[in-house]
Amino acid sequence: MDNNPSILSHVSIGTNDFERAIAFYDAVLPTLGCKRFMEHPGAIAYGKQYPEFWVGTPFDGQPATVGNGTHIGFIAPTKEAVHAFYEAALAAGGSIRWCPRWQTRLS
Repeated sequence: MDNNPSILSHVSIGTNDFERAIAFYDAVLPTLGCKRFMEHPGAIAYGKQYPEFWVGTPFDGQPATVGNGTHIGFIAPTKEAVHAFYEAALAAGGSIRWCPRWQTRLS
């Protein structure tokens, strides 16, 4: 993985409604070329070449809670992919907080 430009191995987010969360990410992540990579009881990993985005129920059995200040940005190859992800997210039950925008790089 020496060619990987990312500094992260993976990101995990918790959910209290596993089936709904998986239905949402199954709908939106393919718009970015991602697929399911691994499945474990209560957890599924998505990615392009390796499992880098995990969705699951918390390991400690406690309810998942909102991480104040948590932000996850997905890389989209084109403006069209940004809008396809946005439309898929709305169709899968997502809500609008900000309209989609294209950023060439965050610095």
